Amino acid sequence: MARTSPTEFFTSDRGRGLLTRVEGSRVPAHVAVIMDGNGRWAKAKGLPRAAGHRAGAVAIEEAIAASIEIGVRYLTLYSFSTENWSRSRDEVRTLMALFVEVLRSKMSDLQEWGVRVRVIGRMEELAPRVRTSFVKAMADTADNDRLDLVIALNYGGRTEIADAAAAIARDVRDGKLDAEQVDEAAVAARLYTAGIPDPDLLIRTSGEKRISNFLLWQIAYSEILVTDTLWPDFGRDDLLEAVVDFQGRERRFGGR
Repeated sequence: MARTSPTEFFTSDRGRGLLTRVEGSRVPAHVAVIMDGNGRWAKAKGLPRAAGHRAGAVAIEEAIAASIEIGVRYLTLYSFSTENWSRSRDEVRTLMALFVEVLRSKMSDLQEWGVRVRVIGRMEELAPRVRTSFVKAMADTADNDRLDLVIALNYGGRTEIADAAAAIARDVRDGKLDAEQVDEAAVAARLYTAGIPDPDLLIRTSGEKRISNFLLWQIAYSEILVTDTLWPDFGRDDLLEAVVDFQGRERRFGGR
């Protein structure tokens, strides 16, 4: 997907109209997305669920490219939750194989675009082939600095907080941290997302109005946008519209 400028990337009438409303200085630095609706998209078209996941992978590519063009610095995608293991074995196997396939086939694009791959979640619980593919992708893209693509994989918000609490307990036990020093900063420093700014904007597709155990700590003051659009249909103009909507809001962070 070759790109040269936002005006050449957003080519539809809708996209060009939205682009004129974007304030470059107020683009959200970090956008997080709960990608929902692959299964419903496939069902509506009479296709197997796997087809929905493949279409969703194309939407991910669009979101990455659009984020770069708009100026988003961090894009976090909820790819596979700790609860998703309850899905059928065939679907889980298909998803994991798709992760590996997409990483390999799109690596040259990620390098060209300056995308740094990062993973949050319990990677140690993944199959060796999947884990190795992501570890390699992170190593190969470590020096890229245009967009951090944060992939939430085998991720759960409650699990993340529990893991951070366990790390704090170990540090207190080992004398590396005093109990009186345990504050919000101490917790944040032990989350999977340590060093990554909290999301400015959280997008959920498919119309569902729930958080689904995603970034529970980090989205305390995120702006939330829910769209009825199913994830495979969420294109570059949809992300642009979400940014325009975000810029129209007044963020108070608990103040008046």
